[in-house]
Amino acid sequence: AGKRILSLLDENSFVEVGADVQARSTDFNAAPQNAPGDGVITGYGCVNGRMVYVYSQNAVSLGGSVGEMHAKKILNIYRLAMKTGYPVIGILDSTGLRLSESTDALNSLGNIMKIMSGASGVIPQITVICGNAGGGMSVLTELSDFVFMEKNGHLFLNSPNAVKGNYEEKCDTSSADYKSAAGTVDIIAEGDQVFTKVRE
Repeated sequence: AGKRILSLLDENSFVEVGADVQARSTDFNAAPQNAPGDGVITGYGCVNGRMVYVYSQNAVSLGGSVGEMHAKKILNIYRLAMKTGYPVIGILDSTGLRLSESTDALNSLGNIMKIMSGASGVIPQITVICGNAGGGMSVLTELSDFVFMEKNGHLFLNSPNAVKGNYEEKCDTSSADYKSAAGTVDIIAEGDQVFTKVRE
């Protein structure tokens, strides 16, 4: 997640916000887990000298799943961006909703959708799909102005195998090529080249 941010932003321009935030496990007698940054890195920096806010989900930490504190970090970045008028770039790589946090996680995802809807037409919103963006996370792409996707990424509300009569080998409805042809994704690129396209 951190390397992706550094690939996107100008050298030495990134300032992290909320680095010490941890997951707050309260449901089902869950034991606290060591999850640095609660699965997302947030902050701000520059692209060609222009200020942007950015968040990057960390699939290594709790699968990049969206929980309460994860979402609050993203919401904080959006509030700062709305005050200043700068764009938000979201880098998605997530297993989706953190089921162990139950309704707290569901409410948190709803709050992200709400703030993105309110930001529509006010600030530019760019979403980059690296890895997986499934379930509720796929909705965030529809709330964005521009959607970029790595060639090997996957974007889906349901698994291709969940569609009646379909299976992944027949038609991978989560693939970058399929989503681009369907008009859901604006630009696809190989690996880190996707960040070059975002910078442009």
